[in-house]
Amino acid sequence: MTDDDKFLCRLGDIPDGGSDGFFTETTDARLLYMVIRRGDQAFVYKNACPHTSMPLDFKPGRFLTKDGAMIQCSTHGAKFRIEDGRCVSGPCQGESLRAVKTEIRDGHLYLL
Repeated sequence: MTDDDKFLCRLGDIPDGGSDGFFTETTDARLLYMVIRRGDQAFVYKNACPHTSMPLDFKPGRFLTKDGAMIQCSTHGAKFRIEDGRCVSGPCQGESLRAVKTEIRDGHLYLL
């Protein structure tokens, strides 16, 4: 761990198969993130649609389709694969969410 690593959340705070939203503050802005948990893995992306840059969540922390299989943008309904953030339907098809480098240590998720 370096001084630049920032604690984001405890993995156990997100239900397996679920999602949640988090933010960090910088001197310039508030940075928004989405975390999707699949077992011991966390998929972390900037919470910004590549089509409009708007946050994706329907309600705070709610990023997934009803069946939990995909990430869905609340603005235009674009759908993204969880594993790589690639848009498979909607106005930004072929584009991807911006992945965020993270590491899980002792059940805690850190931004790198």
